[in-house]
Amino acid sequence: MGTREGGLVGNYGEMEEQNQKLESLQDGPYDVSMSGQMKRLLWHGGSVWDAWFSAASNQVAQVLLTLPYSFAQLGFASGIAFQFFYGVIGCWSCYMITWLYVEYRTRKEREGVIFKNHVIQWFEVLDGLLGRNWKIVGLVFNCTFLLFGAVIQLIACASNIFLINDHLNKREWTYIFGACCMLTVLVPSFRNYRLWSFFGLIMISYTAWYMTIAALAHGQVANVVHSAPTTKVLYFTGATNILYTFGGHAVTVEIMHAMYKPVRFKFVYVFATLYVFTLTIPSAVAVYWAFGDDLLKHSNALSLLPRTMARDVAVVLMLIHQFITVGFAVTPLYFVWEKMIGIHNTKSLLLRAVSRMPVILPVWFFAIAFPFFGPINSTVGALLVTFTVYIIPCVAHMVVYRAATARQNAVEKPPFFMPSWVGVYLVNIFIVVWIIVIGIGWGGWASVTNFVQQIDTFGVFAPCYQCPPRAPVAATPPKLHA
Repeated sequence: MGTREGGLVGNYGEMEEQNQKLESLQDGPYDVSMSGQMKRLLWHGGSVWDAWFSAASNQVAQVLLTLPYSFAQLGFASGIAFQFFYGVIGCWSCYMITWLYVEYRTRKEREGVIFKNHVIQWFEVLDGLLGRNWKIVGLVFNCTFLLFGAVIQLIACASNIFLINDHLNKREWTYIFGACCMLTVLVPSFRNYRLWSFFGLIMISYTAWYMTIAALAHGQVANVVHSAPTTKVLYFTGATNILYTFGGHAVTVEIMHAMYKPVRFKFVYVFATLYVFTLTIPSAVAVYWAFGDDLLKHSNALSLLPRTMARDVAVVLMLIHQFITVGFAVTPLYFVWEKMIGIHNTKSLLLRAVSRMPVILPVWFFAIAFPFFGPINSTVGALLVTFTVYIIPCVAHMVVYRAATARQNAVEKPPFFMPSWVGVYLVNIFIVVWIIVIGIGWGGWASVTNFVQQIDTFGVFAPCYQCPPRAPVAATPPKLHA
């Protein structure tokens, strides 16, 4: 971060315009060559569309494959209802994060701070608005969630590639993909994910609609049963997996900061969620309709669909998308690590890339230790997503604006559909109470119970979680000698 001379700027929009002018002056003259134009087209993304691609692509990844499993735990009605419910409150909590980011950045801009080579992160917003204790809480929960978010994507890579190549077990595939994830250290920031976000959304869209069409074309299996919900453990485990699905805004601040006009992200995320609904609901409904309770033993929905060229394409595209999503999860961790060792503001991309390598090692380790594709989603959702992206943003917003003067001087005002501060507080209180009781209470109990069952059944460092037994190799008859 740097500072600039001059008076206070009136509002956030004016400060954004002034910052862009300053950055353009510091970046030098506009490169009109073909290479310069291609570099901006493929590498430098900060528009509303770039943010939408990043938000939508990041929000739904491997969890798309586990939502039919959640429907087998919840049933049709609850599965659809929870998707809409958590999608709505996810948008609201993301709005709270956006609101606090704008407030924090505006205050810093008025103090003359320029974020030229510095990426603002959520824990810094909490520190600037509420102090050191909030910073520590936000840092611990956010980093832990992002760490296990990357772990889940790495587990999913091994689970998917095993569907088309079972010569290696899933643990061995995790070794390979863990090494490949080292390549994410080469991407400087979210602004450089333009091309990957675009193709990532195309890949996940193909997979979702393949699942829908393939399940309908396959039809229902013989004697299909749709018995959900049956037990409280399964019901609340499934509900918490959906809570996890719409809790992908842990990287909200980093994506916002990559935008040319971050204040627009509150609209971007709503439209990203609406698009995600078109992928998650039809695919989950269709696959559960076709296979019913069989999904309770197959957390990866692709494993039940017949192997065809179309399914193999879906598997490969999901692998690439999950690799991209690992990058989304670990990039904020890279920023935290760079700030800890004091090189975040350096212009040397090589130095930053080399320094990031130790961050991927714990991701690798936990993916090998707990390869429970499906159940780990719910556990992370109940213990980490609840606090990181629901409770902390809503409570922080209420604390920041608890005083009348803070509400009067707020940069962002209550939305047009809820012009009263009382309404904003009531919504925040409802979300906090709901998440504590249902998400952490019932969801935590069910998810941890289910997770412990997986450890008891398969053990830690399981070589091949939920793999079908291999056919025994026929013994070679002994040769007869005269």
